[in-house]
Amino acid sequence: MIIQRGTRALSFAVPLIFLAGTATAGGLSDPIIPVAPPPPPVPMADWTGPYVGLQVGNADVETDDTDDLVETDGAIYGLHAGYLFDLGAIVLGAEIDYDLTNIDEESVDPDADLEIDHIARAKVRLGYDAGSFLPYVTGGIARLELTSFGIERTDTGTFFGGGLEYRVGSNIRVGAELLHHQFEEFDDTITDIDATTIALRASYQF
Repeated sequence: MIIQRGTRALSFAVPLIFLAGTATAGGLSDPIIPVAPPPPPVPMADWTGPYVGLQVGNADVETDDTDDLVETDGAIYGLHAGYLFDLGAIVLGAEIDYDLTNIDEESVDPDADLEIDHIARAKVRLGYDAGSFLPYVTGGIARLELTSFGIERTDTGTFFGGGLEYRVGSNIRVGAELLHHQFEEFDDTITDIDATTIALRASYQF
């Protein structure tokens, strides 16, 4: 009789020990929750390399010879080429560009008509790498050619400004640029010329 009772007690104890062990191990009380892996990091744009492109915009020109103030404006269009160095947060570069214009200010005296022929620039650029965006400041020297009183005149001045570029793809960039130019005593005359240009730009980076 004693053996029979011991066998019954043992048959009840084994399942209880098994359940206690699984509960302690967390098999029943702690469900396993899958954890999604973190998303891959977004690759940063690299602005380093040569590029070429086109620009089109508008120019406001003001001439002041102390006797008369002339203001005129018109379209500009041209080409640009340069090279950028992406140093991380800072982007340095140099660029040259060339714009033709259709700016023609007519005067009462046809011989006194003012025609802006073209403008060429040599730039340095300092920008901030904001991923797909590149805000920047720029400045340098500009050479302006115009025709006045039937005479072609050229002179060199300075300019400064800024712009913003956006990377559309791995090689294509679009943006806008605003520049202010100053030519004091143009071509050794008493005439000062100020010009403000705004242009839309598209570039291809090699």
